[in-house]
Amino acid sequence: MSPPPGSGGGAGTTDPTATPAGEYGATEVAETAYVSRETPTREEDDPPLAMEAMRAVQILNPSGEVTMPRPERTRVMCVANQKGGVGKTTTTVNLAVALALHGNRVLVIDLDPQGNASTGLNVPHHTGVPDVYDCLIDSVPLAEVAQGVEGIPNLWCVPATIDLAGAEIELVSVVARESRLARAIAAYPGHFDYVFIDCPPSLGLLTVNALVAAQEVLIPIQCEYYALEGLNQLINNINLVRQHLNPSLDVSTILLTMYDRRTRLADAVEQDVRNHFGDKVLQAVIPRNVRVSEAPSYGQSVMTYDPGSRGATSYFEAAQEIAERGVKESR
Repeated sequence: MSPPPGSGGGAGTTDPTATPAGEYGATEVAETAYVSRETPTREEDDPPLAMEAMRAVQILNPSGEVTMPRPERTRVMCVANQKGGVGKTTTTVNLAVALALHGNRVLVIDLDPQGNASTGLNVPHHTGVPDVYDCLIDSVPLAEVAQGVEGIPNLWCVPATIDLAGAEIELVSVVARESRLARAIAAYPGHFDYVFIDCPPSLGLLTVNALVAAQEVLIPIQCEYYALEGLNQLINNINLVRQHLNPSLDVSTILLTMYDRRTRLADAVEQDVRNHFGDKVLQAVIPRNVRVSEAPSYGQSVMTYDPGSRGATSYFEAAQEIAERGVKESR
């Protein structure tokens, strides 16, 4: 039987293959005995089929009976972090799908020239497809470029094509260049509960447009040391935008991603972030999970690709927490 979480991995048992403690320093022995508080039992790490099926039904919500709270007004959330590879796109796609599957009307705006959010939602974004570039440069209405996401009735996506790569340069000479996206969202004729803007990994004009358009910033933070290094620069930029362009902008949500429970570093980063940002950090933490990485290659979110996986469950919990927080704050 597996030891319970945090028990130290079965201390007190004898391993015949273990090297005698005398060959190590006392400090090293203590370090090797450390086990993260997140260490799973066998049941958690490899859940029975029945438990997985139950999770899948809860997440996919085929009956439509289970709903997440809907906000009184549209919440425009910018998912930003200038460091690449921290899970911005994955977070945007999976939170949007989770909320849409549970009764919310959601729009995803792909503002990254790589177009990964469009890929993850299986929305065409090849050259020639009307995209967010047309909205920013040629003032084409968002309603004309938004596409419905197949299989998820309450979800729409404004795709990004490679044309967007030139938008940074072209926007320089455009009048009111920082607020082009904000105007496009404000002019949208329909009502959404959530608008998620997936930002590129930079602090250029595209990201500034997203920050000016949004009311809230969601920052995914990878549980690695380097992820903390650039955070001050991002916060400084957000403060500059708040002072000069968008006084209502608020860093409302921090989400810890790629949490590897086998390492002490992940615990240390989590504690640092929670100590610094307090209640802004979601209780839900996204673990490293191969299903999350596999899903985009099938043009799906992990919510639909493997709804019983730990990755899907974690994103579902994060979406639920975001929805509940939004309702509390509006009261």
